[in-house]
Amino acid sequence: MKSPEWLKPGIYGALIGAVLIGVVGFTWGGWVTGGTSRERAVAMSRKNVVASMVPVCLDMARSDPARADKLAKIRAASTYERRDALMGAGWATMPGTDGPDRDIAQACLSDLEL
Repeated sequence: MKSPEWLKPGIYGALIGAVLIGVVGFTWGGWVTGGTSRERAVAMSRKNVVASMVPVCLDMARSDPARADKLAKIRAASTYERRDALMGAGWATMPGTDGPDRDIAQACLSDLEL
């Protein structure tokens, strides 16, 4: 059986078109793989959790009886050590957790009046 003359160029055209659609879709079309979308979802949910915990941190800071001393210690720390000082104050340790969270401490530090 002999194949039609147009079949070979048609198959090549379909394959090249499929490759070009894939390249354009992943480059400019916003397509991502499942792994990338999963990573983005985890990062977005982590960011939202941190944002939702900042008011808890600020409330813990407001209600702390030793607030003035701890704030003075945080202010006395250098700029890059303030997050660790806030973590040492205990305000970045959320209820039900064992230790402080660095991301929550950094976000809380930016909203805390220093």
